[in-house]
Amino acid sequence: MPPKISKTKREIMDRAADLFARKGYGSVGISEVGEVAGLGKGALYYHIGSKEELLYSIMTEYMMQLNASANHILERVADTRERIVALSESFTETMFHSRAAMTVCYREVHSLGIETRDSVLQLHSDYQRVWERTLAEGAERGECRVVSRLETKALLGMYFYSFLWVKTNGPATSKDIARDFANIVLAAVSTGKE
Repeated sequence: MPPKISKTKREIMDRAADLFARKGYGSVGISEVGEVAGLGKGALYYHIGSKEELLYSIMTEYMMQLNASANHILERVADTRERIVALSESFTETMFHSRAAMTVCYREVHSLGIETRDSVLQLHSDYQRVWERTLAEGAERGECRVVSRLETKALLGMYFYSFLWVKTNGPATSKDIARDFANIVLAAVSTGKE
């Protein structure tokens, strides 16, 4: 499970994620973060350590939640179709609730130092492995065809880049989008025997 984050730090992260997503990490000064969080510099640094540490926290928090949910699904859902639907729902729900953080992660990962950047990229690899395992186990059981790593990356790209165009305040709910995404994945990995 992701480490516990204080209510104050979570509020700082949420407000900073919105700022970074709108203006870009490099265009936002730490004093602006403090201003939107309603904290002076000393109080702000007590909770975040540094601007880069704040960026890292924003990026890793949503990915740790996504991975925790995905691993829970992996443990409790065996059927390939049901697992794909559950993973799709988990992802879109996270995207709806953490869109700014996802935007920041994809646009600003290059702003991190090598070690922290590698850590964020590892979280993405861990998430991809859940899908790879789901599809490999499904192929072993004859519930889907064998799917290459490249195909898996392409399918996950549909999910991960949805933050660019999905309207979280539009008429489609996260469940609607999850269903449509899952249907695309299921059609793509079908054995053609159904």
